[in-house]
Amino acid sequence: MSMDSSKQTMNEETENKDVELDEETVEEETCLEESVDLQNDEEGEVNEPSKSLDELEAKISELKDQLLRTVADSENLRKRLEREKEQTRKFGIANFAKDLLSIADNLRRALDAAPNKEDVEDQAIENLVLGIQMTEQELQKAFDNNNIRKIDPLGEKFDYNFHQAMFEVEETDKEPGIVVQVLQPGYVIDDRILRPAMVGVAAAKGGKKSVSVDTTA
Repeated sequence: MSMDSSKQTMNEETENKDVELDEETVEEETCLEESVDLQNDEEGEVNEPSKSLDELEAKISELKDQLLRTVADSENLRKRLEREKEQTRKFGIANFAKDLLSIADNLRRALDAAPNKEDVEDQAIENLVLGIQMTEQELQKAFDNNNIRKIDPLGEKFDYNFHQAMFEVEETDKEPGIVVQVLQPGYVIDDRILRPAMVGVAAAKGGKKSVSVDTTA
């Protein structure tokens, strides 16, 4: 074999080795890139569920908050309706009860003006008085059944919530502000005023006696 042929063969072998090395390098780089891509994909897959879980928990928390608000609103509405129902039950007859007060007043005036039983000689008059008494008693029972109570504050301290002062009276033996005369009793239904009691009040010492300036309830 000639010298030139040997050199050519060596050059070809060297080139083949270089090609093989280049191919190995390319394969290694490709494997490395694939490994990096795979790692990134795995990290992405790990991060993605974590992100989705956080979003899901936030949504659940939001829905819980909305549910609690809805339940609270429903409970408040139920309580308000119950209060309104109770108010209607208590005070729904207030206007009707006011109309009955004048009847109660007239029955009492009739009995106050009626003669005593022992002074009555006419049986018809006695029966009439008895009928008025029974009517007043029945009306009072109806008032009691509906929590309607009379206010008769004679001797009590004046209370502007339930009393209407019509005049002042100079009373040396009474403290100022004490009710010394009841012109017309008042009425309440439960704790709500139907009509204030019209009263005369003891004046302060040295005060002037004042005549009624307001005769309307």
